[in-house]
Amino acid sequence: MMMNNKSQIYRIIVATVLLLALGVGIPLSSWAQQDTVEVSLQEFINKGLENSEKINYEKQKVRLAENKVKQARSQRILPKLELSTQHGIVPGVESDVPGLAKDEYYLDPDLENDWQDWGIFTRAEINAVQPLFSWGALKNAVNAARSAAVAAQKQFKKQKADLRLRLFDLYQSYLLTSEIVRLLDDAEDKIADIEKQIKKKQSEKNSDFDDSDEFKFEIYKSEFEIRAAEVRQNAATTQRIWNYVLQADSGTVYMPDTYFLDPSSQKIKEIAFYRSKAMSSRAEINAAEAGIEAAEYGLQALKQKNYPALFLGLTASYANTPNRPRQSNPFIINNSNYATATFGVGIRQNLNFLSMKNDLEKGRVQKKQAKYLKEAAVEGIVLEINEAYKEASLSRIKVDKTDKALVAGKKWLRQEQLDYDFGTGETKDLIDALKKELELRVRLKREIFQLNTNMAELYRKSGLPITKIMTEEE
Repeated sequence: MMMNNKSQIYRIIVATVLLLALGVGIPLSSWAQQDTVEVSLQEFINKGLENSEKINYEKQKVRLAENKVKQARSQRILPKLELSTQHGIVPGVESDVPGLAKDEYYLDPDLENDWQDWGIFTRAEINAVQPLFSWGALKNAVNAARSAAVAAQKQFKKQKADLRLRLFDLYQSYLLTSEIVRLLDDAEDKIADIEKQIKKKQSEKNSDFDDSDEFKFEIYKSEFEIRAAEVRQNAATTQRIWNYVLQADSGTVYMPDTYFLDPSSQKIKEIAFYRSKAMSSRAEINAAEAGIEAAEYGLQALKQKNYPALFLGLTASYANTPNRPRQSNPFIINNSNYATATFGVGIRQNLNFLSMKNDLEKGRVQKKQAKYLKEAAVEGIVLEINEAYKEASLSRIKVDKTDKALVAGKKWLRQEQLDYDFGTGETKDLIDALKKELELRVRLKREIFQLNTNMAELYRKSGLPITKIMTEEE
């Protein structure tokens, strides 16, 4: 009886030690009073993206870039069209020359203001400029803005992909905690059973109970309770993060639509496959390519702006004051009563050659910078894929080997239990088998979690949808 108690005590001790390695969990019992909503991985990611303020912030950068495209296009049609008006109250005029017509008042050198006669003065002026020929500068400016908008869109896509990966890891963490909770619950039940057996053994007369077993049990029980409290606190934190990501109300708890942490079903292909996908799909490379195009178009636009530009100009002005006469002589203009319009073709040439030279040099540097950025992005992606491929491949091997080891561990434990029940086994061997079987159970779950996150990282680095790793192999 004493040996059996010892083996059970060691069983709990081993479970406790293994649980200490994973300080996470989910207080499932606290959900009874709340509504639970199950969400799939894709739903969780979509909801997280929708609720992310950072994504909303990055989205505004795309809108600003698209607005610059519209601004560049607007420069092709009447880039300058202005209307200005002036209004006021002015006195009339009077002349002492007998028989002088009002439209000839300009001939009277002694013409005076009539302070008894007041009228409303109104003047309106319109100025417009329409480019006719600019050597393609406007077209290239539009193309540069459009390429810059594409680069902004690709950068936005990168931000979303990074957040998807973090949300995937959070979803997998929830599943891992669910698995650990089941181990925690089993361990707590076993602790309670062992405590009852110890008390019963102590109450028996002529018992060969070893008091050291009780002391060991009490020590590990206290340590277990401390770690269990840490587990539940971490679980509450995990749940709060989920509620924050999904913007849940106080009466709703979100949880995964699956209860088990299953390994990715996708096999790892040759590394050349992931490199090829990354070169064609990674948003960073696409953004760098769009940046190169934007710099090229911008440089061409700068060159073309240095050439003479042909434009059509239009100016029209109208003024009216009822109490002042309009002059009929075309060489005489009465600023309070007139109507005029002019239009013509002009040539515009920037003569600040030093400034133009510096602008061109700046454009060339920006073009080189964009090219170097793409090369750096390619180099970085190749290194990232090599690292992610190594980690994913190693995780797959660990999962497979740990699973095989667990099968052997279970066989070993069953054999030791049979030997112990028939009285031919040793307590030490049974304890060793128990320790190894529990250790492998926990290790397998950890390796599965690491495999899924590493596979997601590999898919992210390759520009592939990370949710595909949990689908059936095609």
